[in-house]
Amino acid sequence: MPITVKALQKFGPDQPFKITEIERRDPREDDVVIKIEAAGICHSDIHTIHNEWGEAHFPLAVGHEIAGTVEAVGSAVTKFKVGDRVGVGCLVNSCGECEQCVAGFENNCLNGAVGTYNSKDVDGTITQGGYAQKVTVNERFVLRIPDALDFDVAAPLLCAGITTYSPLARWGVKPGMKVAILGLGGLGHMGVQIAAAMGAEVTVLSRSLKKADAAAKLGAARTLATTDENFFTDHRGEFDLILNTISAPINLDAYLGLLKPRGILSVVGLPPESLDVRMFSLVGGGKVLTGNNIGGIPETQEMLDFCAEHGIGAVIEKIGVDEVDAAYERVVAGDVQFRVVIDTATFDSAEVSA
Repeated sequence: MPITVKALQKFGPDQPFKITEIERRDPREDDVVIKIEAAGICHSDIHTIHNEWGEAHFPLAVGHEIAGTVEAVGSAVTKFKVGDRVGVGCLVNSCGECEQCVAGFENNCLNGAVGTYNSKDVDGTITQGGYAQKVTVNERFVLRIPDALDFDVAAPLLCAGITTYSPLARWGVKPGMKVAILGLGGLGHMGVQIAAAMGAEVTVLSRSLKKADAAAKLGAARTLATTDENFFTDHRGEFDLILNTISAPINLDAYLGLLKPRGILSVVGLPPESLDVRMFSLVGGGKVLTGNNIGGIPETQEMLDFCAEHGIGAVIEKIGVDEVDAAYERVVAGDVQFRVVIDTATFDSAEVSA
């Protein structure tokens, strides 16, 4: 029998969230049922709900930063048992057979990975995300949350953490490298902590210095204001790697100019607009302009273990299920330092909308 749980759903991009009841499938033999303890709010959730990345499938529960405990397992599950501390990120399925899946890059599945929400599942239903009491997930996409990480600070790692860890690891950040993090928001504050833990000298690039103290507490050696008149000339050729975490247009040519020869500009922020770049900005100095899309399951587990080892977690504020609409407005306005996490225990006393 399907499992009925409370969830937060929207019925349209301009509609408020409603507390509804949705069905999670009874576990198949390779499924894990997770009691959700914390669910992070990601800007991707907001883009999706607002139809900024295409038409969403309403009614929809979003959320792909999920942390909780195993409540039940299917008969063939071998990796997890009831009571284990686990998490689920942006993916809940993939073909498991293509060269990308076999290599551990399920996020690049050649036959189409299944997203945690707003995606067609293998049974034809539309996936519903983590703004809910429970979720049922194939064990291949369940991650183990180390004991050193509390659920609320671990939940955002399942998207913001892996989104920033993956490019930093891919390009071999190590002690002595000069790394700049462009933007100090939900993604940027994770990038600073991870790059610093990797041993890099970290600089935050921001429009102003108002977040300089916060950046320093996260491990940044300094903060530079990109609006300073001589910023791009004073810091030309200075960085080994720049991680761009902002979802707004930037002058790619100008930022490529901040790189050393063979330097890397890695983009994880997704502005809706197209951006131009002159090929001379890349060819001169043999520079790399690249992007990164979360990570596969093995790398995501690697990230969680790395964060636990180095005492890294998201900087968060917790809210109840009745505060999510207001939290969305604050995230869009940039009025959050740095992630918002839903306390899913507040579903217990919440009434289902009529």
